[in-house]
Amino acid sequence: MRGKAFLVQSLGQRPTTVLGPLVAVVATGLLVAGLADETASVVVRAQSAHEVGPPVPAELPEAAAGTMQAVADRAQARYDADVAALRIHRPAYPFWQHIFTIPDGSIVYGSRTDGHLIATFPQRGNWVRDGEWVDPAHARVLQGQSLPRRLGDRRDRVAELLEPVVGDVLHNATRGRFLAPHASRHGDFLEEWGRIYERFGGTAEIGLAQAMVESGLNGRARSRVRALGFCQWMPRNWSLLKRLSPYVIEGYNQTTQAPFCAAYLSILATMYGSLIPALSEHHAGGVNVGRTMINGERLGANDKREQYLRGSDFVKALRQISIRRYRQLFRTYGPRSALYAEMVFGNVYNVRRLILEMPQSRVYAMRAPRNLAIGAISDVTGLSRDELKRYNPALVRQVPRGANVYLPMYVEEFGPDVSFWHRPPTPEYAAVLDEFLGIEAPLEDWHTRAFAERLREFARRFVETGTEEGTVMSTMIRFTIDSLINNRRGAILTEFRSSDRIQGLFDRGRQELAAQGGS
Repeated sequence: MRGKAFLVQSLGQRPTTVLGPLVAVVATGLLVAGLADETASVVVRAQSAHEVGPPVPAELPEAAAGTMQAVADRAQARYDADVAALRIHRPAYPFWQHIFTIPDGSIVYGSRTDGHLIATFPQRGNWVRDGEWVDPAHARVLQGQSLPRRLGDRRDRVAELLEPVVGDVLHNATRGRFLAPHASRHGDFLEEWGRIYERFGGTAEIGLAQAMVESGLNGRARSRVRALGFCQWMPRNWSLLKRLSPYVIEGYNQTTQAPFCAAYLSILATMYGSLIPALSEHHAGGVNVGRTMINGERLGANDKREQYLRGSDFVKALRQISIRRYRQLFRTYGPRSALYAEMVFGNVYNVRRLILEMPQSRVYAMRAPRNLAIGAISDVTGLSRDELKRYNPALVRQVPRGANVYLPMYVEEFGPDVSFWHRPPTPEYAAVLDEFLGIEAPLEDWHTRAFAERLREFARRFVETGTEEGTVMSTMIRFTIDSLINNRRGAILTEFRSSDRIQGLFDRGRQELAAQGGS
């Protein structure tokens, strides 16, 4: 199959263990036994390829163990509730796992009922002859059909032919080359990056799936709008983080970005009470997400998940009627914005498979006491320059003083070990984290200056824990305050909520949809 041949060639020698199960699953559209469980943990302890350095403590200090268990339980409950909501409102979300595991140049069709793969076609070629079907019996749907030449028209026509047989379908172009080379080069770091996400009270699989969707795990990724790195921070936002951080942060290193991505996602998930709008904010912006949730609230949705998902469906339907007429209800919230969260949740399956099948490597972080030239690092460690750049994609000539250097082992002369994910959290950090993640406040409160003072107090307390992760949380809380208060988000959303003109436009759109048989 095209997917299998592509992955074999692209993943190369390092992760050949991933090929059998991963390709078989992708090609057939089935799930590996045990991976279908939505609540399965990402922490699968594969044998490390570089098991160098002091052993990781097996147990948390007693004072922190119960607290961190409460943090983990809260994250799991939130994830479970999000998955339950997606199964109701976006049941096809597992479909998106196939987009990044089948090579570019294909169109895949899946079921809107549960997202399972139905067929794969080459963008160029004879679809009747060259289509690959999960159920070969479905191939007869195209027999004797003359399909349009234009790709868009052909995609729509095949959907029309399929739906009477298999039910509603969705289809999308594949982007396997976006992920495959970087999964080959960096996929053995996923478990370490997952530990980083968990330290901030996050769901590791979601954070890693977001990075997969954003950058294909490529530390040096740059988008057309100049977003950079692992989580695709916009230049303005990364510049602000560099000013807020007390140490040097290099945006092209995935292991540098991961803690900030993890902390920010946990903060947003706390604010919204859900990962779904939190993820969407990263892509669409907080004001767009706020408008979407207000639209959902006006539709009668009660909890924040339903408000976001129903509001998103409402906007998507209005865009199909007239973007110009109803633009004030959604502004720049577009089709990809509506799909973003379900794309991330769908790619959780790919994160799990890669961790299961690729031997995982340790990543140690040292805070450089001086400029460290790449040649000197290579001489001390015996690692090739290419291997050093695999751990440190930002590395060209040297690691600047005050930045982190990442290696498969700890080297004392390169600075103190700041690999907090290898150490248990302190009781002080665990207590502040648990209290912060337990915040329950109306979304509107987060936009007020009074609430900003409460957040600043948490930022101070995180710093006072004297931990690396506490410093990151403090930095990201201050970053969040800037985005909530200094960008007039609250004022814009208050006006949107109270405007008679917006309410009238909403009512008009709802009536027009109802007349067409919509919600």
